[in-house]
Amino acid sequence: QVQLIESGGGLVQAGGSLRLSCAASGRSFRYYAMGWFRQDPGKERQFVAAIDWTGTGTSYGDSVKGRFTISRDNAKETVYLRMNSLKPEDTAVYYCAADRIQFHFTRNDYDYGYWGQGTQVTVSS
Repeated sequence: QVQLIESGGGLVQAGGSLRLSCAASGRSFRYYAMGWFRQDPGKERQFVAAIDWTGTGTSYGDSVKGRFTISRDNAKETVYLRMNSLKPEDTAVYYCAADRIQFHFTRNDYDYGYWGQGTQVTVSS
């Protein structure tokens, strides 16, 4: 059974930084793309970033491009999201997700079959 456990959320002032981590277990991590999504109550889930199984291919949502960096360590079976220059509008619950299919890279949340429990990020102004 695939498990994803996020950590690293918290409260930060605008302009600050945080790094989220997502530890995966339950299958061969290195064959699957990983993604980060976020959701604020009452709003739709939003794509944040994705990384392919090799770690060389990445994609970002327009609102975070240039400020956030996704990376992965296949040996540690962990994916990271480094968030710089945080803004109050980045406040949300952030979810780590794993693609259903090997060697497949997507931004679409319906392609991700496994989700973490979420970690709260709050940016104060």
